[in-house]
Amino acid sequence: MAEDNKPLLIKRYASRRLYNTETSDYVTLEDIAGFIRDGREVQIVDLKSGDDLTRQYLLQIIAEHESRGENILPVNVLTDLVRTYTSQAESMVPQFLQASFEMLRDGQSKMMENMTKASPMANMPGFEMLQAQQEAFMKAMTQGLGQGLAGGWSGGAAEKPAAKAEEAEDLDAIKEQLADLQDKLSKLGK
Repeated sequence: MAEDNKPLLIKRYASRRLYNTETSDYVTLEDIAGFIRDGREVQIVDLKSGDDLTRQYLLQIIAEHESRGENILPVNVLTDLVRTYTSQAESMVPQFLQASFEMLRDGQSKMMENMTKASPMANMPGFEMLQAQQEAFMKAMTQGLGQGLAGGWSGGAAEKPAAKAEEAEDLDAIKEQLADLQDKLSKLGK
């Protein structure tokens, strides 16, 4: 689609209904979340005032996913974010978060690239399934906003425990890195 490089314009009417200007139909917050998961940039503006409401709606999408039990943000991270609104570190946090997500996306790209290169692992039984699971895991970590990983599993019962063990190891490593980042962020705020 030629228009993918510019943001999808969504207009909010006085009735609070959201209107997709490309398809000329009304959309929901879940539709907007789907556009974003698919890699599309979105801009939401108030029809009458022209105010940019994108941030407000993105926060609402995150809050709805979190309230449904699709927790990506641990309570201590949310607590640290609230603290940054009342501390001197406020100006550094957005850049820090942006750099962290960029590193995560870059790491995902490099890992996927390495997994697809010809290697002895590529000939192992179940390699394609492992690769697909890793891609689903990384997508969920970077943009899924709580989309379940369990829904992405496929394959035989013998393959699931190995994949879950690898997922647990990856998750433990990510948790450790997040704890380190939270510690550094806390020190910056003091």
